[in-house]
Amino acid sequence: MNTAVTLLTEQTPQKAASLGRLDRQMIVILDFGSQYSELIARRIRETQVYSEVLSYRTTPEQLRKLSPKGIILSGGPNSVYDRGAPHCNPEIWDLGIPILGVCYGMQLMVQHLGGEVAKADRGEYGKASLYIDDPTDLLTNVEDGITMWMSHGDSVTQMPPGFELLAHTENTPCAAIANHEKKIYGVQFHPEVVHSVGGLALIRNFVYHICQCEPTWTTAAFVEEAIREIRARVGEKRVLLALSGGVDSSTLAFLLHKAIGDKLCCVFIDQGFMRKYEPERLLKLFHEQFHIPVEYVNARDRFLSALSGVTDPEEKRRIIGHEFIGVFEEASKNLGPFDYLAQGTLYPDVIESADTNVDPQTGERVAVKIKSHHNVGGLPKNLRFKLVEPLRKLFKDEVRKVGRAIGLPEEIVQRHPFPGPGLAIRILGEVTAERLNILRDADLVVRQEINRRGLYHDYWQSFAVLLPIRSVGVMGDQRTYAYPIVLRIITSEDGMTADWARVPYEVLEVISNRIVNEVKGVNRVVYDITSKPPGTIEWE
Repeated sequence: MNTAVTLLTEQTPQKAASLGRLDRQMIVILDFGSQYSELIARRIRETQVYSEVLSYRTTPEQLRKLSPKGIILSGGPNSVYDRGAPHCNPEIWDLGIPILGVCYGMQLMVQHLGGEVAKADRGEYGKASLYIDDPTDLLTNVEDGITMWMSHGDSVTQMPPGFELLAHTENTPCAAIANHEKKIYGVQFHPEVVHSVGGLALIRNFVYHICQCEPTWTTAAFVEEAIREIRARVGEKRVLLALSGGVDSSTLAFLLHKAIGDKLCCVFIDQGFMRKYEPERLLKLFHEQFHIPVEYVNARDRFLSALSGVTDPEEKRRIIGHEFIGVFEEASKNLGPFDYLAQGTLYPDVIESADTNVDPQTGERVAVKIKSHHNVGGLPKNLRFKLVEPLRKLFKDEVRKVGRAIGLPEEIVQRHPFPGPGLAIRILGEVTAERLNILRDADLVVRQEINRRGLYHDYWQSFAVLLPIRSVGVMGDQRTYAYPIVLRIITSEDGMTADWARVPYEVLEVISNRIVNEVKGVNRVVYDITSKPPGTIEWE
């Protein structure tokens, strides 16, 4: 196979924003390191307008080429007066594009345009009542006294020339400001979070009224554009897809099959880390119900051997990613040739796998790498495929909408997210055959009981984790020394943030009793009540 050594994951802002944008209707979010930047993008997409997060270093020239209808400056962990604090190019204020600064973005705007920002006498964190001084434009139909979410230790002490006060709180005199003539706005609160009751109304005002956007970002529009771009990119070449059976890869398989038909080859690599009975179920569904051929490759021994003695979670991901590519390349020799490798990478995967963003001039850090994801981490530099990732700019809920639109059954559309490395990262420490069998059996109990009570769709994820320690127990008057199982059941909208689920005690009791009595090697069950942040959804 003499394909070019190319990775199609590095995208210029122009290319990155092209997918699904049919008429240049878009809002750009310039990211200053906020944990909520992607949430802003998601909220805008809920208005059916395309949005994308770009670095705060994006130049005015790049923005002119993109021609966004509006620009939003995100929050961030810095103070604008700190040495090394991130700053955008001041020429953006003269682009003639409506701008909304959020928290740090507002403070940066104020500093750049001649106002003053200082450490507040009293910081403001959490819920605050917003009192409206000017109910027009940005705050149209936003109720006076409504709750907004604050998170700041600095405040605007003097507005720039040409700005007017829109709203205040008890502790923040300038909670929202505007230069109506230049269509430049700032809010000290976070309208994108669910705690801000009037936040979506404010975002809609900015998107529709101020930026004059039309709601063209729809599922049907995305599918149409994605199919067109897949066909244009792939041409008559063949595509190899790593099928896992989850909503991401299944939606991708359906989308690719619609776009290129039999030029798609789905390969299911059984690495031995899937849940009990899932490989068999996957093959039956695709062969008998979907009529999409799937090549099965049993690589369980290979993966388990490669992870022997490995305990570091990042090393696990790296090895699994490396082995996947190796298996794909071997499969391609038998089934190929192939020029493209398709992956179901999503936007949150890309975000959380981003390397630390260090400005070469100031040295400040903006975005911190949390962990690598299987879909975007561990790819060798000499990859012999080009990557095609049509879902790369979608959130999970958007993928589900696409799946429904192209005929994917609810059984898969509503399937809980499952990590690419599978159970290998739900076993802390070394992955062994014994531990895999224990975790599979425990995980099956969790799924059975959650399904039996009709709670499956109430939770974002529900699964078991095996800890590499043993504790003393007693069963049948005999001393035991066995593993503990951790239950992780959470609620979430998109996986970016999450909260632990308040599962009824009687359900937890049944799950615990069944695991201890039915799963050999386990004598203790505990429940994880950690939200994200500070914890992550997965333990590794």
